[in-house]
Amino acid sequence: MEPRLGRDVFLALAAVGWADGHLDPDERDAIVRTAAEEGLDIDEIAEIETAIQEPVDIGTIDRGAMSKADRLFVYAVASWMSRLDGTVDAGEIEALDRLGAALRIPRRPREHADAIAQQIGRLGESEEPAFYDLPKLRRTLKTRLAEAQRLRGEPGEADEDQ
Repeated sequence: MEPRLGRDVFLALAAVGWADGHLDPDERDAIVRTAAEEGLDIDEIAEIETAIQEPVDIGTIDRGAMSKADRLFVYAVASWMSRLDGTVDAGEIEALDRLGAALRIPRRPREHADAIAQQIGRLGESEEPAFYDLPKLRRTLKTRLAEAQRLRGEPGEADEDQ
């Protein structure tokens, strides 16, 4: 069983959403939906909903239990969220850069994760967050990461995590 993403990950997503000075309802819904799909319990989700009512800072993200694919997923979700209001401003770009640095994701994989997030978004039934296919995003990132590791002759995450 894979470790779940922790509360601080969702607060980091909120920090990206708040970077333009407000957290849109669609951004808030995306954070809560991602937490629910990750399997957090009702009390943890309620705590996140309360915490994101006010601006939050990216702070320290505990990457210890996060695989490369998890870190790319978090970054891709943040990238997708930054576009929900139709614009990506300088504050959001800076917040994405801080998140990428906190997750220790190099620039090129960030660009790939962003492109995959946009690609998955275009495949959806609607622009609404409820129709964005988060599980497909996660599966696609894992598949593409495994392909890249295979091409470079690197061990897969299953090998690394043991």
